[in-house]
Amino acid sequence: MSNLEKPMYDRRGFMKTAAKTAVVGGIALTGFPTIVPASVFGKNAPSNKINIGQIGCGRIARTHDLAETFKNDVARIMAIADVDKSRLISGKKMIEGWYDKKMGKQGYIDVQTYDDYHALLDNKDIDAVMISTPDHWHAQPAIEAALAGKHIYLQKPTSLTIEEGRQMSDAVRKSGVRFQLGSQQRSVDPWPQFKRACELVRNGRIGKLHTVHIGLPADPAGGDPKNMPIPEGLNYDMWLGSTPYIYYTGDRVHSQTDFNSRGGWLRLEQFGAGMITGWGVHHIDIAHWGMNTELTGPIEVTAKADFPKAGLWNVHGDYQVTSKYANGVTMLMDSKNPNGIKFEGTDGWIFVSRGDVAVTASDPGATGGKLKALTVSDPKILTSEIAKNEIHLYESPEQHRNWLECIQNKKETISPAEVAHRSCSACLVAHAAMKFEGQKLYWDPKKEVFKDNVEANKLLSRPQRYPYGTNYVNHKKKA
Repeated sequence: MSNLEKPMYDRRGFMKTAAKTAVVGGIALTGFPTIVPASVFGKNAPSNKINIGQIGCGRIARTHDLAETFKNDVARIMAIADVDKSRLISGKKMIEGWYDKKMGKQGYIDVQTYDDYHALLDNKDIDAVMISTPDHWHAQPAIEAALAGKHIYLQKPTSLTIEEGRQMSDAVRKSGVRFQLGSQQRSVDPWPQFKRACELVRNGRIGKLHTVHIGLPADPAGGDPKNMPIPEGLNYDMWLGSTPYIYYTGDRVHSQTDFNSRGGWLRLEQFGAGMITGWGVHHIDIAHWGMNTELTGPIEVTAKADFPKAGLWNVHGDYQVTSKYANGVTMLMDSKNPNGIKFEGTDGWIFVSRGDVAVTASDPGATGGKLKALTVSDPKILTSEIAKNEIHLYESPEQHRNWLECIQNKKETISPAEVAHRSCSACLVAHAAMKFEGQKLYWDPKKEVFKDNVEANKLLSRPQRYPYGTNYVNHKKKA
């Protein structure tokens, strides 16, 4: 049996184990679907709801994914899963509190809780999942959700490696489920300026596009490397997942008391690549949208970056990346550039940013109003109207709402799996180039390999620690 055919868990054995560990801290971890009071009829009837399970209940889930999804009446957040008991208990109370307030009654919903997301995926009453886990836990649960027939909202980046991203995109395509990446800069709520900028560029308002400048902040060095006891209630082995086992320390994982703070894992290459993928996917996604290169990638890339020489955290610091595309456009990424995207053409330029809006309070590089959302070389560019016969880009009201609407109408989302994978892979190619400072790497976006560079191709995948990882998922769709 090949790695791609090996089931990660014995299903019967797993369910027996789940039954034995059905209660954690007084919370039922598995069980029967919640029964909604018979008084709920019409558009609010359970049969008209999209039942959602939340996988991962940390900062981005609480302050963004759950909060935005909760605004949509068609959504019913009925379950959560987390390997950290403290987050599981807190997440359950938070969601139930929201519903109590919204519905004006106590005990409106009993949110199901799971200490292993595989049991959540086995719940046939769940229609869709939101995956808001650390970067190294993105591709695998997305693949498994697709195989289980669950619609997927996945936080960026799509994967830890390009190989994982390709596996994920292929699995989603074959499954036919609705997939949405959390690249919310595409949606008009709260940022209509990104779509506007890309439409202006795509319709030639700055002439022929030749250069795109991207600015992203760099992560700081630091972190306490002291060996610490694993907190009670944290399944640390599963949290590490497919990555190599290493001792626990708080700055490697996440806070045990502040659920809304940024976890230290964001600054460790074991779990991600740093800001180049953390925020890079957002800005490269918009660059690709304006460049009309959403389904491809660069063909040449060079880079340099500073990496910490001390402390726990080891992702890149200040950096410069130059990527060239087959359409003749050059993309220049630099940590010293303003946080945003600047499109330069033969007849002018457009700069677009988030302005003074941040997704969460702890987002790095929050502009605080210092940058305007949309600036141009000539005010006439902004007054230009897009004619009916010109290019009109996909309009999404809000990223989570678009996902829910597409589940209902079976249309493609604004950020589907292949587009999401290409945004991430462009970031990972840039990260690989940082490891070969001063050397030009030639990328084949069709075959997704570096040309004539064995050493660079070693960075396209990573060894996976059994039984975790995309290579150990059963890729045969469940009956």
